[in-house]
Amino acid sequence: MPLVRIDIKRNPDASHLPRIGQVVYAAMKSTINVPDHDNFQVLTEHDSDRLVNDPQYLGIQRSDGQVFIQITLSEGRTVEQKKALYLAIAEGLNQQAGVRLEDVFINLVEVRKENWSFGHGIAQYAL
Repeated sequence: MPLVRIDIKRNPDASHLPRIGQVVYAAMKSTINVPDHDNFQVLTEHDSDRLVNDPQYLGIQRSDGQVFIQITLSEGRTVEQKKALYLAIAEGLNQQAGVRLEDVFINLVEVRKENWSFGHGIAQYAL
C-alpha cells in the first residue's frame, strides 16, 4: 500500500528514473513485506534549479545527482525494517542506477490504514 514519490534532476537517460522506481519497489518487497502488484509511484524529473539540497548537511557530501524518495505507507514497521529498507534502496540505487550512496535521501510518512482509498471511493483497509 505504499505511495512512492521520487524526484530527481532531469537525466538524459530516459531509463534512469524508471530504473530508480524499480529498485525502490524491489527494496520494499524484500524488506518491509510489500506484496506483488502493490506498486504505486509518482516519478518526476525537475529542471536543475527546482530541487534544493544542502551539499554538506550532517557531514554528508551530496552532489547534483541527489535522489529524493518519499514513501507514504501504513504505520507498523519496526525500526529494524526501516533501516533495512534505507540500506537496500541506497545500495540498490548505487549498484543498479549508478547513484552515489551520499545522494540517496529517503523520507517515510506513516499513516493509519483508514487513510487509504485504492478506488471506488472505498476505504479498503478501514476496520
